[in-house]
Amino acid sequence: MKTDMGEYIVGAYLKIFKECNFVDYNVRLPGGGRKGLNELDVVGLDVKKKIAYLCEVATHIKGLSYGKNTKNTVKKIKTKYERHKEYADKYLSNFPNPCFMFWSPVVPKGNITTELEKVNGLELVINEKYAQCIDELREKAKKLTNDVGNPFFRTLQILEHLRRK
Repeated sequence: MKTDMGEYIVGAYLKIFKECNFVDYNVRLPGGGRKGLNELDVVGLDVKKKIAYLCEVATHIKGLSYGKNTKNTVKKIKTKYERHKEYADKYLSNFPNPCFMFWSPVVPKGNITTELEKVNGLELVINEKYAQCIDELREKAKKLTNDVGNPFFRTLQILEHLRRK
């Protein structure tokens, strides 16, 4: 599956601010079959601190929504979170402190955010927090000139270093 720009945003943040040595996108579960169709959007590994970041990314700019209603949306995110925990247990035992994150730029305030905030162990990077992470990346892009291997961050670097009159 093609990597989404929102996934590159998360990957840039993991690489630069969480100091992940390794970032991969659209990670499929081994073994094929139905389980192999599921994927983890972004996985980052900080080898030094032994922290794995498993991230679900929903880049819905008109507002987060899966299906017909709030209940469907929350259920789908919870299901993905359970899948991420299963993956960490099974394949990332060398990383004893996995961090599970849900990233989305526009999540309607109300039932969805209230229900997601109740999910124990899931860090939400949504709305203002998402915007704050983008701002941090922009500030870093002003200072760094080397290519870190992330197309989103490289674009920010170009934009932040434009010469204007």
